[in-house]
Amino acid sequence: MSQPKQVRLAINLLATGRHNASWKTLPDPETLSTDIDVFIEIAKTAERGLIDGIFLADNHGGLNEEAYKRPFRALDPSVLLAALATHTRHIGLVSTIPALYGNPATVARQIASLDHVSKGRAAWNIITSQNDHTLRIFGLDEALPQEAKYDRAEEFVSIVTQLWDSLPAAAVVADKERTVYIDRDKLRPIDFQGEHFRAAGTLGVTAGYGGRRPVLLQAGASQLSKQFGTKWADALFTSHWTKPQAQQFYGDVKQLAAEKWHRDPAKLLVVPGVYPVLGSTEAEAIQRKADLDDQLDLEHIKGSLAVTLDVDASILDLSQPLPYDKIPLDNPENKTEIIRRAKLVEDARARNLTAKQVLLQHITGGHRIIVGTPEQVADDLLDWIDTDACDGFNFNIDRYTDGLEHLVDWLVPELQQRGRFRKEYESTTFRGNLGIDDVDSH
Repeated sequence: MSQPKQVRLAINLLATGRHNASWKTLPDPETLSTDIDVFIEIAKTAERGLIDGIFLADNHGGLNEEAYKRPFRALDPSVLLAALATHTRHIGLVSTIPALYGNPATVARQIASLDHVSKGRAAWNIITSQNDHTLRIFGLDEALPQEAKYDRAEEFVSIVTQLWDSLPAAAVVADKERTVYIDRDKLRPIDFQGEHFRAAGTLGVTAGYGGRRPVLLQAGASQLSKQFGTKWADALFTSHWTKPQAQQFYGDVKQLAAEKWHRDPAKLLVVPGVYPVLGSTEAEAIQRKADLDDQLDLEHIKGSLAVTLDVDASILDLSQPLPYDKIPLDNPENKTEIIRRAKLVEDARARNLTAKQVLLQHITGGHRIIVGTPEQVADDLLDWIDTDACDGFNFNIDRYTDGLEHLVDWLVPELQQRGRFRKEYESTTFRGNLGIDDVDSH
């Protein structure tokens, strides 16, 4: 009899938690964005719960609107994760770096170095977002059209991965008799001449710890994004609020991986974000969320909802349904944004949500919210896993660190008791723990 499918779990690392008001309930909130001790505590707690990886999103050095209302993402992901690597032994460390700006050789060295420092636990989350604050901080005037964006990203990732292969571990011979440290004949120097990037030579660090490439992750929902992600990524981060949406995406990317790129679809993991709020009883979980929601600045996040829907905030009545006839759902220049908007509208219609309910379930969490006991949350998660909606979940913790402790001390044991989550790490590498250690380079 086959073993039940094991659940993959990661956490989204934010100093205070994903809830917009979580920082208001924590001591010394003015230092939380840069307090290394807080991040170390989070990482160690997550590893105690045998979580697969820590996912660190990033604003690329520029302040966005969120930063004016809550603690922001301040520290460079790779620097922070390198520090966390010295306090952990098993958990994966996922650094978010864009594949549109900067230099591919710098990224290749950065992630390969993190992989060595962490002894095989580094991952690159490849992103292609073009937010206004990102464009401004990099000195760019306007966003690229969708097709041009992915053409540029294709070249960027091609150079990074070729550079990772350019200095094989076998080339470091350290031959004392011949006074040869690196054997030139075993190198694979690159000579890439693209429309957007050029690179020639050999990277000055081996590909990754143990000669394996670092793990690649990617997020996106458009057709171009799915083609790009299924070619390059080992795991896809997604955002789905309904199971049919998730099942459609899951089927699409697994089929693309097999038919277009000739990959084993079982080795491409699909990991949607989810926002759990746990309590020892359902009433306790509901109250926990309500206590945080009560501290929200609803007018501010109403503005965020208006931006997401591309409507004027003045037409949003929090006590009424969304103004569906005013919400534009076509914009060929920004397909990812339109897909997110369409999903939100579909969910709001299906559940007849008011604008306030949409705020509290979509804008404040960003991902599907599950409120309940460990048993109820486990039931929900396993239903998605067992009906081909995903392979695991990237958790958005409502508030650190007690929300993470609930995950580690309540939900993980429930999944373990059902035989669906590890009781010890299988490996000291991220690839090994994800079950993709035997994947061929792609």
